Amino acid sequence: MSKRDLKKYLAELNKEQLEGQIIELYEKFSPVKVYYNFVFNPKEETLLQECKLKISNEYYPLKKAGRRSKPKMRRSVAQKYIKHFTLLGVDPFIIADVMLYNIEIAQKFSSEHIIKQDLFFKSMFNSFEQAIVFLIANGILNDFKTRILAIHNETITQKWYNEPEFNAIIERFEY
Repeated sequence: MSKRDLKKYLAELNKEQLEGQIIELYEKFSPVKVYYNFVFNPKEETLLQECKLKISNEYYPLKKAGRRSKPKMRRSVAQKYIKHFTLLGVDPFIIADVMLYNIEIAQKFSSEHIIKQDLFFKSMFNSFEQAIVFLIANGILNDFKTRILAIHNETITQKWYNEPEFNAIIERFEY
């Protein structure tokens, strides 16, 4: 069904029928319920804290029954939150905060542990590049200038092999 056909169908329904369909969608589909719960009660700060906790647990997992859990270091956890926040229409500043936090916590972890997987560094570069594109698209690049430069400086300090790629992105805009 095209969008035009849907509009035509909805125009034929009366108010009670529309309400009935929306209630049915709300009850039947979890994403619809999540969307409406967010629209009517947008606890962005709570979502942000929950998200940051999950991301940090990827690098610094909580101890279970007296033994230390192994860090999973999955970029996908942050990516799922970023996608979810984007779909909900969360403030771009919060999404940008999550994007940069993901890289910052990974850098903190890599400063304390030796990481031999090239995939980790490639993944962090992809996250950095994605964050820069998002910041530019939303016109908020200058608001995050300090954190962007700090991330780049940390790649230099930690001698990441792909630091020149980070540098190439930084050099594209004038700071």
